[in-house]
Amino acid sequence: MTTKILVTGGAGFIGSHYVRTLLGPQGPGDVAITVLDKLTYAGNPANLDEVRDHPGFGFVQGDICDPELVGKLMAEHDQVVHFAAESHVDRSIDGGAEFVRTNVVGTHTLIDGAHRAGIKTFVHISTDEVYGSIDEGSWPETHPLQPNSPYSSAKASSDLIALSYHRTHGLDVRVTRCSNNYGHHHFPEKVIPLFISNLLDGKKVPLYGDGGNVRDWLHIDDHVQGIDLVRTKGRAGEVYNIGGGTELSNKELTGLLLEACGADWDTSVEYVTDRKGHDRRYSVDCTKIRTELGYEPRKDFATGLAETVAWYRDNRDWWEPLKERAALS
Repeated sequence: MTTKILVTGGAGFIGSHYVRTLLGPQGPGDVAITVLDKLTYAGNPANLDEVRDHPGFGFVQGDICDPELVGKLMAEHDQVVHFAAESHVDRSIDGGAEFVRTNVVGTHTLIDGAHRAGIKTFVHISTDEVYGSIDEGSWPETHPLQPNSPYSSAKASSDLIALSYHRTHGLDVRVTRCSNNYGHHHFPEKVIPLFISNLLDGKKVPLYGDGGNVRDWLHIDDHVQGIDLVRTKGRAGEVYNIGGGTELSNKELTGLLLEACGADWDTSVEYVTDRKGHDRRYSVDCTKIRTELGYEPRKDFATGLAETVAWYRDNRDWWEPLKERAALS
């Protein structure tokens, strides 16, 4: 029996990789997917080209804040995997209204529509940033939410709204909180694709503050693996952390990217004023998803980073128009 899945934000970086994976040759083979995407600046229809002719693929351009459209789509599907979000922290600092609208109001519109339509499973994709900053150790899923940016605050709000529909209405809601993602098809406003594309063009890269902020890096192949384990084997009302297991300071990451692109530190790195409220370190404890669902990250960081640099080197026609449109440098 075919499971009909509505994937929101499926033209973005992680969502499109999820769709390509499930409908690809290594996918489960028993799913049909409809992508709902507003196609804002970070949504790219080209991300879905390789599955566009798949008989199980459908696409709807629309807004997750549109209750009429959402209600219609919910009635036609069995499950929801909800990626759609405004996600760039810097943009949220400049103005948080769109983040509240999309991440909070949009999530409420979806989860309420799912409840009314009797959706079987709703997987809500969140972020480790909802936990705040941690100097040492790692956050379990039970850690209090202490977000520090408008972006992470909006995501924390959406987590709580989604989970409230499980506790109040019994809706099967499952939440994932991932560490920093990297890989191909990543919109070039984020640090790794921004740095790679700048370095390939002989431009400088902006390093915030002292470069000591630490992040755990998760390849999109591993993230997608974790998400689908939660969709197929997770428990209703539960939160699952998904990490990659490679912690690096931004300075260490920059050094690796300079080496991979054949660039020099002295001529290619520009220290810039630190981001407001810049969280010092993120680290998630993945014991729960490992022990309950058998998750293990498979892509070692050295291999993943080399593959990512090679992809951007070979696919200028994908990222150059995006950088021009967004005026990124």
